[in-house]
Amino acid sequence: MRHADIEPTSAAPCRDVSQDRKAPRIFYRLAKARDGADQAEVFHHAVMQGAVGYYEQEAREAWAAVLPRDGSAWVARQALYTTLVATCDGRCVGFLELDLKRTRVESLYVWPSLARRGIGSTLLVHAERLLVEQGADRVAITASLVLADGLENRGWRRVREEWVERGGQRLRRWIMTKSLTAVET
Repeated sequence: MRHADIEPTSAAPCRDVSQDRKAPRIFYRLAKARDGADQAEVFHHAVMQGAVGYYEQEAREAWAAVLPRDGSAWVARQALYTTLVATCDGRCVGFLELDLKRTRVESLYVWPSLARRGIGSTLLVHAERLLVEQGADRVAITASLVLADGLENRGWRRVREEWVERGGQRLRRWIMTKSLTAVET
């Protein structure tokens, strides 16, 4: 994947851009088993903190409880989906799970303090490229309210609204699609 020829191996947390005025170095690659624990934390914090303005506390707790906060569960998901990760200082700070056969993005999460900095968009660009290489002409996603507007701004189309129940809570989300076209480079 582009943006990274060499990934740093430091386990230190990603630098805060406000401290040193330099943007953190983000690298993109396929997930490895060692990313599972970080994926669990990214998912949990993206739901519990990143979705604060979109879903009530009880709904976020029910959503976060759907998947265990355990790295081994996320490693198991890596066997089911092509998982792309964004890393900073050697740690996963965002990820996207892609079902190549069904041409759909299963999940997309970014660490809340790094949201709205293009990490999710770049993961989507890599996923779309993989799908185009596989001959796909369309991609789908079931998007939370957190993602829907941003996806729409990136050329995705809302197909229909959907409500899902999680732990007795109803969460609103959108089924969205995007047409894919090969881009000559």
